[in-house]
Amino acid sequence: MLGLGPSIHDSLPAQTRLPWMAGSSPAMTTKFKTGYSAKMKNLIRTALLLVCLLPAAAWGKDTLVIGITQFPATFHPDIDDMAAKSYILAATRRPLTQYDPDWKLVCMLCNELPTLENGGAKLETTPEGQPGIAVTYTIQPNAKWGDGVPVSTDDVLFTWRVGRHPLSGFGNSEFYARAYKMDAIDAKTFTMHVNKIDFAYNSIGDFELLPAHIEAKIFDANPADYRNRTAYVTDTTNKALYFGPFRIAQVVTGSHVVLEPNETWWGKTPFFKRVTIRAIENTSAMEANILSGSIDKIAGDLGLAIDEAIAFEKRHGAKFNIITKPGLVYEHIDLNLANPILTDVRVRKALLFAIDRAGMTKQLFDGHQAPADGQVNNLDWVHTDDVTKYPFDVKRAAALLDEAGWVQKARGQIRTNAKGEKLSLEFMSTAGNRSRELVQQVLQSQWKEAGIEVRIKNQPARVFFGETVTQRKFEAMAMFAWISTPENVPRAQLHSTQIPRADNGWSGQNYTGYSNPEMDKLIDEVEVELDRPKREKIWHRIQQIYADELPALPLYFRSNTHILPKQLKGVTPTGHKGLTPLWIENWTWEE
Repeated sequence: MLGLGPSIHDSLPAQTRLPWMAGSSPAMTTKFKTGYSAKMKNLIRTALLLVCLLPAAAWGKDTLVIGITQFPATFHPDIDDMAAKSYILAATRRPLTQYDPDWKLVCMLCNELPTLENGGAKLETTPEGQPGIAVTYTIQPNAKWGDGVPVSTDDVLFTWRVGRHPLSGFGNSEFYARAYKMDAIDAKTFTMHVNKIDFAYNSIGDFELLPAHIEAKIFDANPADYRNRTAYVTDTTNKALYFGPFRIAQVVTGSHVVLEPNETWWGKTPFFKRVTIRAIENTSAMEANILSGSIDKIAGDLGLAIDEAIAFEKRHGAKFNIITKPGLVYEHIDLNLANPILTDVRVRKALLFAIDRAGMTKQLFDGHQAPADGQVNNLDWVHTDDVTKYPFDVKRAAALLDEAGWVQKARGQIRTNAKGEKLSLEFMSTAGNRSRELVQQVLQSQWKEAGIEVRIKNQPARVFFGETVTQRKFEAMAMFAWISTPENVPRAQLHSTQIPRADNGWSGQNYTGYSNPEMDKLIDEVEVELDRPKREKIWHRIQQIYADELPALPLYFRSNTHILPKQLKGVTPTGHKGLTPLWIENWTWEE
């Protein structure tokens, strides 16, 4: 093939291949070999090599390469809540419902959003005589798994059965406890019976369907080991696992995932013929990759932190389309409340008084990240500003630590208790994330001024989220972010029934181990209160308890910055848990 070698030949777009290169004209191949001088052959070779080096846009781009900062620990849609996995799966699946970029609840996999007004939802009485609700959904008629098997109520009933199993390891176990019955009306229609009349009764974005014809035999063989034996782990490229516009075609663990169009997708045909999602855990390397052209786009949902994005925009903004979107992304530090030091709320309060969050966000993020007083963003209508605040106050921090028995014998020394034990805490986060590492260094320095020793120990994201956090193996402090939907009830994070344990398959996301009967009661109440003013009052009390007891240390609410080539159109940031690839079929490349 002209001496170019198969790899270069294969990289050429079809419209630029000459007949003899495609192997379709032996006569032309013979003419090249015998009919041209050596000088002419070299000129032709050089010209073709130059064609190979042209930007893809020169012949029409049909491949997109996206950079994200983490690699998933698993690809199972219901096990482990990790943004990297959610980002990739958003292009390969569709939730039944989701909030759109305008924060409006819409159907994605269902046909019509059921409501009390249109009769799709109906109030009923549970078998125990309690108020309940029945909600009926119809799955998109043409929705099929990648192997052609229809997405059906068989999948609904199977997923529900697995989610209710105590050892399945599903993250949102409470949903499956409340949905006490599922009725298959026909192959595409089902009714979910819920034992509470939740104000978000028709929002079931976390009910991620599984292919029963693939997963049932695996789960039934050994439910306790299902998380390790699922096809999403052992056979990730099986097209039968996906039903979105794309499917996972290749996985190189720790490196990248290749997506290719799903032939059975029922919706708008995606523009791109291939999407490669590369995990670049070092954000400095991420920036170098987009500047070199190795990647086209940095995912705002999981890319550069705002400080890095601001610096990038100042240097290279003219070359890219840069969109910054404030949203429901809560950066915080989960505290392991089983740690003897952190069981004392005075220590937890001192930790917060001892750090200058406002100064830190101004210094590191140019003021673009709003300091948080709790887990509810001020963009959300249920937010209240009337809660206990913790401004930077080293004297108040010192007084609380003295009161808790942690004494500093001399300025600059680490505090000790009556037993001579040092006030020392381990601080973990995701390795390679430059922004988080800078935040850790600032906090470590400020805590040292207060006599608190902090030891930084970071891990790759797939280890940190895949095991350390989800199995509550962090010794003291774990810094990461929660991404939520509007008015997201924090049951999974704060209700005592959601504490992950070995005997519940590490289900739930209450990684701090927080337990408060009043908080449990308020969470139970706020979910079923349909009157907005009454619900708002409950929300305010939830926020006050959170501020008083500090199961986690609030840091700031993140703004996500999407860095796109100017030719990439149709990417619409949402600012919430509905990540941008949920609308990937609308993305195009326009010169």
